[in-house]
Amino acid sequence: MPVPWFLLSLALGRSPVVLSLERLVGSQDATHCSPGLSCHLWDSDILCLPGDIVPAPGPVLAPTHLQTELVLRCQKETDCDLCLRVAVHLAVHGHWEEPEDEEKFGGAADSGVEEPRNASLQAQVVLSFQAYPTARCVLLEVQVPAALVQFGQSVGSVVYDCFEAALGSEVRIWSYTQPRYEKELNHTQQLPDCRGLEVRNSIPSCWALPWLNVSADGDNVHLVLNVSEEQHFGLSLYWNQVQGPPKPRWHKNLTGPQIITLNHTDLVPCLCIQVWPLEPDSVRTNICPFREDPRAHRNLWQAARLRLLTLQSWLLDAPCWLPAEAALCWRAPGGDPCQPLVPPLSWENVTVDKVLEFPLLKGHPNLCVQVNSSEKLQLQECLWADSLGPLKDDVLLLETRGPQDNRSLCALEPSGCTSLPSKASTRAARLGEYLLQDLQSGQCLQLWDDDLGALWACPMDKYIHKRWALVWLACLLFAAALSLILLLKKDHAKAAARGRAALLLYSADDSGFERLVGALASALCQLPLRVAVDLWSRRELSAQGPVAWFHAQRRQTLQEGGVVVLLFSPGAVALCSEWLQDGVSGPGAHGPHDAFRASLSCVLPDFLQGRAPGSYVGACFDRLLHPDAVPALFRTVPVFTLPSQLPDFLGALQQPRAPRSGRLLERAEQVSRALQPALDSYFHPPGTPAPGRGVGPGAGDGT
Repeated sequence: MPVPWFLLSLALGRSPVVLSLERLVGSQDATHCSPGLSCHLWDSDILCLPGDIVPAPGPVLAPTHLQTELVLRCQKETDCDLCLRVAVHLAVHGHWEEPEDEEKFGGAADSGVEEPRNASLQAQVVLSFQAYPTARCVLLEVQVPAALVQFGQSVGSVVYDCFEAALGSEVRIWSYTQPRYEKELNHTQQLPDCRGLEVRNSIPSCWALPWLNVSADGDNVHLVLNVSEEQHFGLSLYWNQVQGPPKPRWHKNLTGPQIITLNHTDLVPCLCIQVWPLEPDSVRTNICPFREDPRAHRNLWQAARLRLLTLQSWLLDAPCWLPAEAALCWRAPGGDPCQPLVPPLSWENVTVDKVLEFPLLKGHPNLCVQVNSSEKLQLQECLWADSLGPLKDDVLLLETRGPQDNRSLCALEPSGCTSLPSKASTRAARLGEYLLQDLQSGQCLQLWDDDLGALWACPMDKYIHKRWALVWLACLLFAAALSLILLLKKDHAKAAARGRAALLLYSADDSGFERLVGALASALCQLPLRVAVDLWSRRELSAQGPVAWFHAQRRQTLQEGGVVVLLFSPGAVALCSEWLQDGVSGPGAHGPHDAFRASLSCVLPDFLQGRAPGSYVGACFDRLLHPDAVPALFRTVPVFTLPSQLPDFLGALQQPRAPRSGRLLERAEQVSRALQPALDSYFHPPGTPAPGRGVGPGAGDGT
């Protein structure tokens, strides 16, 4: 359905109104102040060193408010630069000391205070400017006559003309006094670019600026650059970062006019566009049109991932800054919601890509991390489950410590925290005596401890087994005797009916190779295999994103005892080599559905940590790739060539404990017959050169 957006144009910045600006003649900075005040601008800039806050020795002048105004500084009518005028409003703060203490600040002339009490006040006011890549500080001297000195009252303002900054840049301003008696004022000003200036014909850098429109068309976003055919310009997409430099995503030099299409899954709030003419000293225009777009925010959370670094440390991976807070929660088996452990623990503010720590003594698979934003749960992952196994049927005991060594215990359950001992009818209450005995005997695992309390994980499965042991034993013996023969007869039929899960991963080198992969997947589905491949899940892939889709498929496949098949091609080998060399896969020519590219971040750790054997197999097609071309790391699992090694390949796809069927050769011939037309079409298309050469991440233009 069409996206409910209005047209986003270059005027879609922070200052969409066309501005008409005052003109200043000359290149010298200047200052002026309110009537009754005297002011002076130092001839040269100073070092930007605010220093520490010191106590005021008496009444002092202090900045109370910053006010900005855009002006033009012109050498002549058609040669102007954008300039920022700043007005600093001042007030009298502090008070006179008692008479007997006057000697303590008798030399107050250096700090802006004079004697007697009806004397004028002086202050040195610093203005600090930062606008990448420029930073400077100027010093304004201000004097207020005694008649205007009234404690806590405004005395007027001093105006500085002016700070030159690049069009479209963000200027950060601080103001404080020397010495500094109070916290500095700060203000951020977003400057307009050539689109929002009525006088852009007076600014030379605006004369050759390309015009850019951003519009929506269904699920796609179009960047329309309406320039002449002779105009050469650069276009860059990047992720704007709150802290640190921008992260480039895509860059190309183009000739107008151009229409560039973005998929809606690529949109995130910090995705920005920079465009500039390929001319000396040209202005670069930046817009970030997706900051408030709901789909961009949904994509951001779908791309966000929690990553466990050590037992106690973890971080949040995301393209953009996120306003979020995190806390630990306890997830019990059975599908009940994860229960936040607040209190005794607390919510912690989360910063993207910054290592965070929880004060844990031990990890546990039932411990999960919840990330909330605007009081809404956005992300939840059980970080310790991958290394410590599936959820356990344990009870979490919360110990609360009070004064005089008093302590109380309760068991966390879906209905709340049940005090122990208790006469309630819950499971933890019925087994409370045994749980307390286990806690005293050291059979419970301590997860957290501080002066106020502790957390303990106590196993429950042994009590359930003990309670019903005799009844279960009789039932199991009877059922075993009755069903043994049936199980032996039907085991093979059930296994064949259900089949083993197989996740097929490949690099989408070209459309012909994708058809070949589809033929292989279809042929394998005729066997007792449940095949998952991104070709058949494009809607889910687009909705979740490649990384999220693959992560879910891989986890489900391995949890069910399935196998992940890595289908190697020249493009896949190139991607693997790139990851092994650089540790990251940069933006390339592959499309948004390339799950192989997205899967490498999860596949490589399994190989590097020795978890791949038994869960992964490799394969490649005869005449397309020799097995020796596969990187050595991936040859730690069997790599088969198809169709020549189809019997061995199908044998590796069987259940680990399944007996070798006498029909294996027959099934291999069946798959080979189904695959042969696709192989012939791929390697010998009529009237075209043989495919499979020159494919890989470098093919295409990256657009």
